[in-house]
Amino acid sequence: MQIVCTLLCAYSVVYKDNNKICMYKYAKDGISVLTVLDTRRKKQSGLFPVKIQVIHNRVQKYYTTGKELSPEDWIRLPESKVRKLIEIREDLNSSFSIIKQNVETLANESEFSFNALNIRLGRSVSDTLNTSLLAKIEELLDNGQIGSSQYYKSTLKSVEDFAGNKIQFSSVNVDWLRKYEKHLLATGQNYTTVGMRCRALRCMMNIAKKSGIIKESQYPFGSGKYEIPVGQGRKLALTLQQIGKIVMYNDGKETSERYRDLWFFSYLCNGVNFADMLKLKYSNIQNGEIYFIRSKTIRTSKIKRELQVIITPEMQTIIDRWGNKDKQPNSYIFDYLKGDETPLREKIIINDVIRRTNRRLKQIGEIIGIQGISTYTARHSYATVLKRSGANIAYISESLGHADLKTTENYLASFEREEREKNAKLLTNFNT
Repeated sequence: MQIVCTLLCAYSVVYKDNNKICMYKYAKDGISVLTVLDTRRKKQSGLFPVKIQVIHNRVQKYYTTGKELSPEDWIRLPESKVRKLIEIREDLNSSFSIIKQNVETLANESEFSFNALNIRLGRSVSDTLNTSLLAKIEELLDNGQIGSSQYYKSTLKSVEDFAGNKIQFSSVNVDWLRKYEKHLLATGQNYTTVGMRCRALRCMMNIAKKSGIIKESQYPFGSGKYEIPVGQGRKLALTLQQIGKIVMYNDGKETSERYRDLWFFSYLCNGVNFADMLKLKYSNIQNGEIYFIRSKTIRTSKIKRELQVIITPEMQTIIDRWGNKDKQPNSYIFDYLKGDETPLREKIIINDVIRRTNRRLKQIGEIIGIQGISTYTARHSYATVLKRSGANIAYISESLGHADLKTTENYLASFEREEREKNAKLLTNFNT
């Protein structure tokens, strides 16, 4: 790094770094802000754009300033007495200071993210829900959170279908949310989907409130305001007899046996979801047990709870039959992922395995007379079978990796059909 010259500001320097010339540098809590002449691509004018670069966790974002300079003028800029360069210098210092101030505020509140910064900076351009959702999607993609990015992408499409592509934060009030709910229901969505979409919107409104874009009085969620509905979808939990039918099913086709066994392994492995199951490596196996942390909780929970699963003889048989023959510690137990995939490619592979498994399970279910079998059914059935067998709900909750018992209760078939039928008969059991 070659220092060319310095400004009077303590954080202001001009230096060359690879293909960029940098000026006005500031750093706090692992976040760097720099004013740079981006020499990667020359503009039609023959000059290069001046941008504000923000770096956090090795992720770089660039914010345009609307200024263009030659490398020579950029180097002369700090001490130049040419009127044009003085004006540019003052404008750049102003742009840098705005971003620096917002970064510093977010860092002090331990709330920094590119999405939060984009929203704060967006106040001077367009206070739109659309742009904040786009920024959130981009942030999630940068972090490799493909599933979450798709979740917010669906929400963006949904709200734009409802209210257009320039939705002001100030317009998202209680009445707007109620109309949006009616819109979703009218288009065939259920309350589970309504809840998902509104939770995404609540996240964006929380950021907008913290960023000062809306006032506390404008915040539309909560008691006495708009309360997000909770969908009560029909839960399907299989009985042990039904699970036995699936496990014993054999049509002589290797494909049926493979996906049947993957489903059974998921059931036996604490109802592990397929994404986590396909990411298991031989290094996760220690002393006859599988140790793993749910991917879902890695980013969302401060405490990373490691789950333990005894490898039963049935699980070992499935590993021996369908497992990766390369048993190096870094090899995946089931040979679908290789380890060098991008987050998007990894998501595509996992979704493809889930899709093919569900398709085969549906065919098996039609033959043996069990409807609604899916990869998710394995997890729900695991919890419910333990409950029916008298297992302690705290143990079930711990084995599922849930943060609290309430979450576990939502998995349990508290109102199963067989229980409802039994209770209904009690109403007319006049002979007792």
